[in-house]
Amino acid sequence: MESAIDRNGLRMPLLFSYGTLQLAEVQLATFGRLLQGKPDALPEFELSRVVCADAEYANVMFNGRSDSIVAGTVFEVTETELNAADDYERDADYERVMVRLASGQLAWVYVHGAAKSQSAPRS
Repeated sequence: MESAIDRNGLRMPLLFSYGTLQLAEVQLATFGRLLQGKPDALPEFELSRVVCADAEYANVMFNGRSDSIVAGTVFEVTETELNAADDYERDADYERVMVRLASGQLAWVYVHGAAKSQSAPRS
């Protein structure tokens, strides 16, 4: 998926989801529309779980191992939608970081605040 160009001539951000942002009901509530995405993966990361306010959520953690990969979906979103995703994820202490996906594309992904220090920057 090549980043689309918005009406202002700017590249639309890519957002990688391995969890609830892939769900239709979450997309409708967060963005007011269903997102169009493509399967992709996050290499050198592994799935983990975090507990926030008595609820358990999926998370990813960088481990640097070439045999680790997290499957998910990459979506093109507008800057406004990216800000809406920030609001949605912030409630559970997730933060947005830039990663390189298996496809070679750079995308944003959310990691739990406690795991952010373990997420390596991707160039």
